Amino acid sequence: LIAIWLRLLLHRAHLIAMQTAFSLPEAIALLSRTPPTLNTFLRGLPSRWVAENEGPDSWSAFDIVGHLIIGERTDWMPRAKRILEHGEAIPFDPFDRFAQEKECRGKSLEELLDEFTMLRAQNLAALETLQLRPADLAKTGTHQRLGTVTLAQLFATWAAHDLTHLHQLSRVMAHQYRDAVGPWTAFLGVMRCAGHSAP
Repeated sequence: LIAIWLRLLLHRAHLIAMQTAFSLPEAIALLSRTPPTLNTFLRGLPSRWVAENEGPDSWSAFDIVGHLIIGERTDWMPRAKRILEHGEAIPFDPFDRFAQEKECRGKSLEELLDEFTMLRAQNLAALETLQLRPADLAKTGTHQRLGTVTLAQLFATWAAHDLTHLHQLSRVMAHQYRDAVGPWTAFLGVMRCAGHSAP
C-alpha cells in the first residue's frame, strides 16, 4: 500500500510540474494571439467602451493597449538581449509603467492597435531568429527589484503579462455596466474583482 501511495504521490507531483513548466512554443502561441484578440475585442467600439476607466488612478482600454506597446518597445526583447549578451553583469533598465500617458497622447485607438500588432510581430520574429536552446532559457539576468531572473521566467512573464491585462481589460469594460446589470452584479465576479497588477 505504501508503494502504491508513493507512486500516486510522485505521479501527482509530475502532473503539477507539467502544468506549470515553461514551454517557449506555447508562450509564443499565446503571445501571437494577443494582437488579434485586442483587435477583435476593441476595434470600432463606441468611445465610452475604450476611453472610460474605473475612476481615479485606473486605466482605460486605451491606456492598457498603450502600456502593452511600451512593453514591446522597452521591456521584453531588450531584456532578453541583455540577458544573452551580458548575463547578470548589467541590470535591466527600469520599466516606466506609465509611459503611455505621454507616448500615446493624440493617437487613436486604431493607431495603437496597429502599432501593437506591428511591434509584437517584429518581436516574435526577432525571438525566432535567436534559435534558443534549453540552456539559453536557463541564463540569468538582474532585475532591479526582483534580483536574479532567468530568460525562461522573463518569457513566461511576457505571456502572463498579456493575460493580466486582458483580464484587466474585461474588468474595466464590465465596470461601464456596473449599474446597468442591477442585482445581477452579485453573480458577476468581474464586477467585484479588485486585483490585476502590482503598483
